[in-house]
This record gives sequence, C-alpha cells and structure tokens, in this order.
Amino acid sequence: MSDAAPLSPTDATPVDYRLNPAFAARFVGLALVLTAILMFVATALVAVLDLPADVLVGLLVVSVAAVFVLGWRLRSRSYVLRCDRDGYRVGLVRGAGVTAARWTEVADATTASPRGIPCVVLRLQDGRTTTLPVQALAIDREQFVRELQRHLQRGQGLRPL
Repeated sequence: MSDAAPLSPTDATPVDYRLNPAFAARFVGLALVLTAILMFVATALVAVLDLPADVLVGLLVVSVAAVFVLGWRLRSRSYVLRCDRDGYRVGLVRGAGVTAARWTEVADATTASPRGIPCVVLRLQDGRTTTLPVQALAIDREQFVRELQRHLQRGQGLRPL
C-alpha cells in the first residue's frame, strides 16, 4: 500500500508510493548473496595472509548491519514515486525517463506494456516521458491510477465533476 490518504484539494503534503515488498526482498537477497561472496573471499585472504580471525568477525558484523539498514531503508524510507501539489519525483526506477516534472508540464497519462511489463506513462508537453512499472509499487494498480488522475487534475487546476 501507499502512504496515501484520500486526496483533498487543499492537502499540500507529499504522497510517497513505496517499493513493492517483493522487489525490496530481491534487493535484500542480492545483498545477502554479495555478503556471502565477500565473506568467502575474506576468509580465503585471512587464511592465506595469516590475519587474525577477528577481521572476519568485524567484517561479518558490518556486512549484516548493512543488509539490515538496506532492508529498513527500502521498506520505510525510499520511494518509487513522490507526488506533491506541484509535481512528481521518481526514485528507485532506473530507466524511468524524466525523473521529475511539474503537473502543469504533463500532457497526458497513458498505460503501456513494454516487454510485457504493465506501466503508466506520463507524457510531457515537450514529448519526453516518464515510465513507471506499476508492479514495482506497493499499491493496487487500479487504486494507483485513480490517485494519479486526482494528482494530475489537482496539479493542473481541474476540479472533479
């Protein structure tokens, strides 16, 4: 779910759409694999160079702490999309295109499925685009589209019928 409450026309607080927990788990899993590889290499170096074993313990503690911090940050601090009264900002999405724009710059919002991945595409008036994979968001696809439409309407000064 997002941290989104129902939008009101006077609400000026930003709304963050967080990373889907399944995607966050992939990143944490990758970090754990990298930690295991690091520990394997460090163990070999300690054995070959006759270093104290305390080096391994210290490295392990730092690595595990880093994995926990990564998990916490992905879960509670990082966002995929931040929407506020004036515009939006994209984070954590590589290849999104335009990563920040004002709502008044957005010409329209459409859906697309590049390589079979459902996405929302925000087309700007100058022809540039922002592409957001909706599977990466921790919110229902239909709810996200409705909320994004409300952000667009409010940001462009339109009132709902």
